Amino acid sequence: MRHDGTIVHLRAGGVSLVLNCADAKLPRAVHWGADLGELSEAALAALVRAEVPPIAPNGTDETVPVALLPEQSAGWLGTPGLTGHRAGADFSTAFTVTALHATAASLTVEAEDAHAALGLRLDVELTDSGLVRQRATVTNRADADRAPYTLSGVLLTLPVPERATELLTLTGRHLRERSPQRHDFTLGTHLRENRRGRTGTDAVTVHVAGTAAFGFRTGEVWGLHVAWSGNQRSLAERTSHAVSLLGGGELLLAGELTLAAGEEYVSPWVYGSYGASGLDELSTRFHAYLRARPHHPRTDDRPVTLNVWEAVYFDHDLARLKELAEAGAEVGVERFVLDDGWFRGRRNDSAGLGDWYVDEEVWPDGLHPLAEHVRGLGMEFGLWVEPEMINPDSDLARAHPEWILATGDRLPPEARQQQVLDLGHPEAYAYIRDRLDAIVGEYALTYLKWDHNRDLIEAGHSAAGGRAGVHAQTLAVYRLLDELRARHPGLEIESCSSGGGRVDLGILERTDRVWTSDCIDALERQRIQRWTGLLLPPELMGSHVGSPAAHTTGRVHRLDFRAGTALFGHFGIEWDLSRASAEDRAELAEWITLYKRLRGLLHGGVVVRGDHPDPALWVHGVVAPDAARAVYALVQTATSVTAPVGRVQLPGLDPAAEYRVRPLEPGRAAGVSSWMPLPWWGDADGVTLPGRVLAEAGVRAPTMHPERLVLLEAERVG
Repeated sequence: MRHDGTIVHLRAGGVSLVLNCADAKLPRAVHWGADLGELSEAALAALVRAEVPPIAPNGTDETVPVALLPEQSAGWLGTPGLTGHRAGADFSTAFTVTALHATAASLTVEAEDAHAALGLRLDVELTDSGLVRQRATVTNRADADRAPYTLSGVLLTLPVPERATELLTLTGRHLRERSPQRHDFTLGTHLRENRRGRTGTDAVTVHVAGTAAFGFRTGEVWGLHVAWSGNQRSLAERTSHAVSLLGGGELLLAGELTLAAGEEYVSPWVYGSYGASGLDELSTRFHAYLRARPHHPRTDDRPVTLNVWEAVYFDHDLARLKELAEAGAEVGVERFVLDDGWFRGRRNDSAGLGDWYVDEEVWPDGLHPLAEHVRGLGMEFGLWVEPEMINPDSDLARAHPEWILATGDRLPPEARQQQVLDLGHPEAYAYIRDRLDAIVGEYALTYLKWDHNRDLIEAGHSAAGGRAGVHAQTLAVYRLLDELRARHPGLEIESCSSGGGRVDLGILERTDRVWTSDCIDALERQRIQRWTGLLLPPELMGSHVGSPAAHTTGRVHRLDFRAGTALFGHFGIEWDLSRASAEDRAELAEWITLYKRLRGLLHGGVVVRGDHPDPALWVHGVVAPDAARAVYALVQTATSVTAPVGRVQLPGLDPAAEYRVRPLEPGRAAGVSSWMPLPWWGDADGVTLPGRVLAEAGVRAPTMHPERLVLLEAERVG
């Protein structure tokens, strides 16, 4: 870091962020991207002078340097950074910086607008992995006799250069989350808004701008992520005056947030990630940042998890569940999770949510007989909950209809025959906290699958006259998770939200993995996991082996394809093993043994994805941090236009080192066509080549049937 009072240069992880803080104005990012090296004060000053654009000859058409929080008072006519008003006035701010504090990795800016009586604090950090993250705190400094300040939104931005000509975002729906979409970065505002009250299955996830035809290993990219689990917005904006930026923040509903005298609003963290060589580098920065957190789950022993949902659904029978637990223990399962259906009145999804007591009719002795049996088999015991929801057909709803989020004189439309419990209501919050605390404590649970199965529609606080309540609900959920984990150290929580509907760095400050999708069709999961990995490392993505015929699509896949897909996440099972054949269980045990051998690598290594020219053949893998070994998957998603398919490049290895590359069991021969056999494929020693050759020239791939995969292991020799 270099700081001369007006220019701040933060450097970390191969990234530079240069901020111009001159003239007591809010910081303007002069450069965000590749590391510029150690720059003298004179060089920084010259860089700033070169960045400030000239005024047009007529003196009226100036290109305005844009602050991290853009203001119209500075001449910016794009999307403003702060929107709000005080009884119609003070709709536009003009902040003056009053204090700057810079460290080697951060900048804190204090500013005020005396006329609007607002204070602003900007926190900007550059993490060791090269992520930029920033947030804003807005304070109402007016006296109590002035009108409160209605805050409509805070948008934090980062600049991108003109050479970023394409945009990539993700979208999706239930069972098909995180589908990529690309288009040109044209003039105007490219806005993605989420009003679902949760991150959403169609969330943008990472808003990426990049050079033409960028890929996983090619091109230059800049990406932005909003770490918030409620309503949010993300945009890419390009003006006719050659200004381009990415921005994001929370989306506040009309009248949702009013600041009385002395009150403040703290925005979510907004993250920026840069990749000089494609999306893999952008992803690696997110992954490294997450893994550096002190509370990140251990990556060398993520337990094999058996979840019973698709095996039994609501049909809870102690004898059958014991049999399923025994089958799981036989193949190497380490955690057993009882899903929906264990609490009062829950024989289907139409009733019971909110009544968090073990159903005495189904479980006359409570869950103790099952929990004790599971632990006796050497497995942990976990449970499914959906604490934020309530069925109208429940004792809780009948006793406390005022605890349902609603506005006006009506209830919102039902979804899945449920409504949303108002956790902003102190009594509702206390009830849920105490019930969860009691259940976790009584059964010594080590794991909760925390579900959230509907969007928030007309989410108003009844206690506040129906005022919009998504912001307060989101903070209450965070507080609930924090409090529960503080009471039960070691408790792991999975974020599930109709599958992958709540995947963001806000919820992942408080949870240990996400349920990536309710769809565990291996073909669909290849794509879903590929793009979820843009943000999350494998150990945070729940990835299970389903039954031979996928419950959500009807597709039938061989076990090697299902297990090989689940291998590249937090491995688990969602299959009635008590009805699986002995051969299938034996093969599954082999895959679990492989997972246990590789999980230290899979959950601690660098994720790589190849830019293979054949869209029907995907290449992805994980390389150890020291590049001593790697495992790759060659995935035939469909039939290829050509046969054979040609060479595949194996990225990420040390270019100067020699590697022995061999097919990896199990599944070595599964799906591989006998047509045009490869000499090196059948050789026990495989093939030995330098890392540079493997990355640039590659190796000949086997010809495979569609919807199959094979694994390759690369080990450094010498």
